[in-house]
Amino acid sequence: MRLTTKGRYAVTAMLDLALHGNDRPVSLADISGRQDISLSYLEQLFAKLRRNNLVSSVRGPGGGYRLSRDGHEIFVAEIIDAVNETVDATGCGGTADCQQGEVCLTHHLWCDLSEQIHSFLSGISLSQLVERREVQTISARQNARNQPNTELSLSEV
Repeated sequence: MRLTTKGRYAVTAMLDLALHGNDRPVSLADISGRQDISLSYLEQLFAKLRRNNLVSSVRGPGGGYRLSRDGHEIFVAEIIDAVNETVDATGCGGTADCQQGEVCLTHHLWCDLSEQIHSFLSGISLSQLVERREVQTISARQNARNQPNTELSLSEV
């Protein structure tokens, strides 16, 4: 199966936005810090996500991005499709020229698998991912790692 870094990063960034964007817009710098994704790469991904109406931008101080719809209405397959990715299990990239320019014996099997994967991802919403215990645990760890230590010891007061 081919799902490149672009598709994986887009889903990761959207999940981060779903986890942190309830009260306020989320900056790409915050997502970049938590997820170790290049800020310039996130800017490219979010331009595509915005064009496909999955996110909206908020300008000015405290600005950033918000989900354009409720997390229950945004599905993983939509995110992958928005950044021009495909979930393709064929060896030929879906071109049907697998074997010296012709269809190979297993081409249709891999096409069917690709469709099944896309269908599976079409049934998983951001909200469903947010509700998963392991996602919550990982998010809490990332938040703790990226929070500046603002507590003062008694000797510093």
